Amino acid sequence: MKKYIIYIGILALGLLFGWLLFGGSPTVATQNHNTEVVTNQQWTCSMHPQIMQPEAGDCPICGMDLIPAESGSDGLLADQFKLTENAMALANIQTTIVGNVNAEATNMKLSGKIVENEEANAVQVSYFSGRIERLHINFTGEAVRKGQLLASIYSPQLYAAQQELITAASLKIAQPALYKAVRNKLKIWKLSENQINQIEATGKVQENIPVYATVSGTVSEKLVAQGDYIKEGQPLFKISNFNTVWANFDVYENQIAAFKKGQEVTVTTTTYPNKQFMGKVDFIDPVLDTKTRIVALRVVLNNKNNLLKPGMFVAGEIKSNNLKNNNSFTIPSSAVLWTGKRSLVYIKPNPEQSIFQMQQVQLGNQIGENYAVLEGLKQGDEIVTNGTFTVDAAAQLQGKKSMMNVKVGKVSTGHEDHLGTNATPTNATNNHTQVQERIQVAPQFQQQLNTVFSDYINLKNALVKDKFEAVLEHSKSILKSLSQVDMKLLKEHNTHDSWMSFEKELQAAATAISTSMDIQEQRNHFIHLSTHLTKAVEMFGVNETVYQQFCPMVANNKGAFWLSKEAQILNPYFGDAMLKCGEVKQVIAK
Repeated sequence: MKKYIIYIGILALGLLFGWLLFGGSPTVATQNHNTEVVTNQQWTCSMHPQIMQPEAGDCPICGMDLIPAESGSDGLLADQFKLTENAMALANIQTTIVGNVNAEATNMKLSGKIVENEEANAVQVSYFSGRIERLHINFTGEAVRKGQLLASIYSPQLYAAQQELITAASLKIAQPALYKAVRNKLKIWKLSENQINQIEATGKVQENIPVYATVSGTVSEKLVAQGDYIKEGQPLFKISNFNTVWANFDVYENQIAAFKKGQEVTVTTTTYPNKQFMGKVDFIDPVLDTKTRIVALRVVLNNKNNLLKPGMFVAGEIKSNNLKNNNSFTIPSSAVLWTGKRSLVYIKPNPEQSIFQMQQVQLGNQIGENYAVLEGLKQGDEIVTNGTFTVDAAAQLQGKKSMMNVKVGKVSTGHEDHLGTNATPTNATNNHTQVQERIQVAPQFQQQLNTVFSDYINLKNALVKDKFEAVLEHSKSILKSLSQVDMKLLKEHNTHDSWMSFEKELQAAATAISTSMDIQEQRNHFIHLSTHLTKAVEMFGVNETVYQQFCPMVANNKGAFWLSKEAQILNPYFGDAMLKCGEVKQVIAK
C-alpha cells in the first residue's frame, strides 16, 4: 500500500507541473489567434464593394450593415490588386516577359508616301506671247519626248521678227551686224537654227510657230487650253520625269537622332507585297513642324520600270544606331498607357498569380511597333501587353493607382447627387476617386471630342428608355464623329498615341453596339464604351462638367460606370427595371 501511495503522489505532482507549464497556453494562443483574426478582418458592403472598413458597422453610402470581406487579397501591397482567372480570360489579358532587343527589333519602321521627284520635274513655258491656235497634247498623263510638237502659236511679235529677218537677209553682206542681231532675237525666242534657216531660204513668214518639248517625261498638269492668249514666260505644261521618285516619311521629334543622311532604307508597299525597293536617306528637313511635331525624311528611289506611282502609301524600314547597349530592350506600344506627362505599364510581380501593379517608365525612341525602355523596367519583368486598358479599369474600380489616379484619398463617395455640384472633399466619407492629370489640347480638338461625347449621351439616354433602334442610330453617329476627330491637332507624340489607343477602343465598342441583336448585348458593349470614353474625357476634357456614375449590380455584381451631364441617376444598364440604382462616383470638371 505504501508503494502505491508513493506512485500516486508522483503522478499527481507530474500532472500539477504539466498543468502549470502548458495548461494556459492553448487559451492564450486561442486568444492571440482570435485577436489576430479580428485585427486583420475587413468589412465591406454587399451593394458597394469598394467600401472597406476595419470594423463592422453601417455602409457610409447606403446605410446597410457591413459584412466580412473575403480575405483573398491578404498579403498584397498597397498598390497591388488581383484579377480572377475568369476575368483574365474574358478580357483576353496577355503578358510578355521583357528581354533584350534582337537584330530585327533595331529596325525602325516608318510610314510615308510616294511623291514626284521635284528635281526631275520641268515646266514647259512659252517664250513669246500670242494665241494658242492648236494644242497637240490634250490630256494629263500623256508621255512626251524631247523635241515632240506640243502646240502651235500665232504671235504678232514673231510675225514682225520674221519679216525683219527676210529684209536683213538681203543686207547681210552690207550690214552683217544687223543680220546677226535679227537672227539672235529669234534664237532668244527659242526658234531653232533649222527654223530660222527655213524662213530665210523660203522668204515666207510662218503665221503659226510650233513649240517643241525641251525635256522628256509625262504631262502631270495641263495649264492652258486651245484658243487661250498667253504671255511671254507663261507655263503651258508641267512635265514630270518618273524615272526616280521620292518617298517622304514622317519622323517624330523623339526619333530624329536615329537618322542621318546616307542611311540605307528598305521601302515596301502593299501594291507589291513581295517586292522591296532600296534607297538612301537623301534629305532630313531642318525645320520641325510645330503643329504635328514631326520632320520630313526623304528617300530617292529608282523607278525605271514605273512601278511606284505618286500618291502610293509605303512603309520604310531603317536600321537604328541608337540601341547598341546590350542592356537595352524594348516593349510593345500596346503595353504603354500615356497621360501626357507619364508613361505607364502594368507589371505582374508574381508569375504564378494574377496580381498586377502599375509601374511608371521612361521611354526612348519608337522602333517600329515598340518603344525602347530607358528606366522603370528590368529584363525578366512580366508586363501586360494586351488588355492594358481593361487592367487599368480594374485598378480604378478597386481604388488602386491607375492611369488617371496618381494617389488615393478620402473624397466624395457619391453623395454628390444629394449634396449638389458644389460638394467638396470635406463632405466626403471613406471612399476613393481619381486625381486627374488634364492635358491642354487645342480647342478645336476638344470641340470634336465634345461632339463624340454628345453622341454618347444620346446613346446613353436611349438605353435608359430601352429604345433598341435609337441605340443603333446613335452608335453610328459616334462612329461618324470619331472619324472626324483630327489627330494632327495633338502636338505631343505621346498624347497623339494615347488618343489613337482610345479611338481604337471606342470604335470597337461603338461598332459592336451598332451590330448588336438585342438591347442587353448593347448594354454589355456600353460598359466598354463608357470605360474608355471616361479616360478620354478625364485626359482631354470636353468643356463641360461631366458626372461619372456607377452601379455595383451590373455584370453579375461586378459593377460598371457610365457618364452623364446631370448628377441625377438614370441607370442605362437596367432602364425602368432599376432606374435609380447607382451613385455619382466623381465629378469631372470642365
